[in-house]
Amino acid sequence: MTHIENQQNNETQNGVVTGVPNLLLRGEGAVVLAAATYAYAQHGSSWWIFAVLFLAPDIFMLGFLAGNRLGAMTYNFGHTYIVPAILLAAGWFAASPLAVAIALIWIGHIGFDRIIGYGLKYALGFKVTHLSAPSSQQG
Repeated sequence: MTHIENQQNNETQNGVVTGVPNLLLRGEGAVVLAAATYAYAQHGSSWWIFAVLFLAPDIFMLGFLAGNRLGAMTYNFGHTYIVPAILLAAGWFAASPLAVAIALIWIGHIGFDRIIGYGLKYALGFKVTHLSAPSSQQG
């Protein structure tokens, strides 16, 4: 096995992003959080709304009460940029300040989650994500 192949094996274990790619994904989360927070500040919405709604996307964790498969699906639905990006665009075109504010908070929340290592979930369980896995799952 070459040095490069060995390094690649060490950086990808059981579908979990590790090493430099993991750091890059977390760095992207920091940039997204900073950009969403800056855009929110420029938007002029209340910081009280920001504080109250910042953790609201975590409501999608409740899907895990119905099992790992449904939990992973609902959590991932609420923790990808797709839905809040659509809401942001719709809010922008409909001139809805509340929709824009909610979308920016939601996007910021996802960025924050990526910084601290909360990734998209696999149906294996809540702690098994693309950014981390329980030690029993790692090789």
